[in-house]
Amino acid sequence: MAEPSVSAGERDAELVIELRAVIAAQATQIEALTGQVAEQRARIAELERQLGADSSNSSWPPSSDSPYRKPAKRSSRRASGRKPGKQAGEPGTTMPLVDNPDEIIIRDATRCEQCGADLADAPISQVERRQVTDVRPPPPPRVTEYQILTRTCPCCTAASAGSSPAGVPARAQYGPGVLARAAELLCAHYLPVGRATALMTSLLGVPVSTGFMGGVRARAARLLEATFMPRVRELLRSAGVLHVDETPGRAAGGLEYVHIAATEFLTAMHTGGRTTADIDAGEVLPGYTGTIVRDGYAGYTHLIDAHHAWCGAHYPDLRIIPALVWFVLVAGGARGGEVGIITVTRGRRGAGLGVGSGRVGCSAGWFGSALVPSV
Repeated sequence: MAEPSVSAGERDAELVIELRAVIAAQATQIEALTGQVAEQRARIAELERQLGADSSNSSWPPSSDSPYRKPAKRSSRRASGRKPGKQAGEPGTTMPLVDNPDEIIIRDATRCEQCGADLADAPISQVERRQVTDVRPPPPPRVTEYQILTRTCPCCTAASAGSSPAGVPARAQYGPGVLARAAELLCAHYLPVGRATALMTSLLGVPVSTGFMGGVRARAARLLEATFMPRVRELLRSAGVLHVDETPGRAAGGLEYVHIAATEFLTAMHTGGRTTADIDAGEVLPGYTGTIVRDGYAGYTHLIDAHHAWCGAHYPDLRIIPALVWFVLVAGGARGGEVGIITVTRGRRGAGLGVGSGRVGCSAGWFGSALVPSV
């Protein structure tokens, strides 16, 4: 029996159905691939952002920047549109004359420029003063010699020497004035040792060696640590509010953390790790009973004698933030506003939260409107 014949219209209809199914499958595949491309583009953009992140475009500290990548040249200066020099309408200034110059040289007229008459006895009608200010050549350094005499007793023949002068332990050394000026060039102006040595010779007339200059920084640091920093730490401990922070820094040939405790006018810094002992090594925070403004790093939780204020630069929005097992109220920005306070209580009233040694408890409240040190 012969098979029924299929008309051309029926074949075309079946072909259309098949093509529609293929198109629908292709549309589904295109939609899936488009989604994958979008995800990959977003991932590539995020990886490129992370790869190009540094202290200039992220919250990373400058010490985390690669030493092999040159920072982009940036300048905070903006064109003012004014021409260089004195502006139109502004009063002019000039170098003032001194009233007691070291030397006065008279430049007198001896003959009349028109008739040639002798002007020796002519009256003076005008005096024009002109001065040149210059530096003197460096004088030879002032040398003080101490002669320590030893006398022999005529009775027992024992030898007795005079007392040694304080601060003069060696046969020859430079005085405190030379050390101060060397420290100023090296530490205050950040000059290399070789350049600072040359300047000491040319400007002061003191021919120091590069070896002497190379040890000045360490000597200045020891003197500051022994005489100046104890007073700075004492003043910081007596301040009502301290800003504390830690940031990576390269020291002693490796990467360490630079810890700071600071007010508006005083700063104490030291390097170390991030442990409790490293934080306390600055000799400011142990036993401090004021308010410390900090971030959420848990390394400060052992400082239970102090109030803890969360810095608005890290938490700029009004919110309740769970920090460890605490709930901290925070509002305001980095320069001022309301700041949440955490008070940690040791003893029987503690809630067994395990912060520090012994049982402790926490209570959150408002410190009120206060200026917060910028970080």
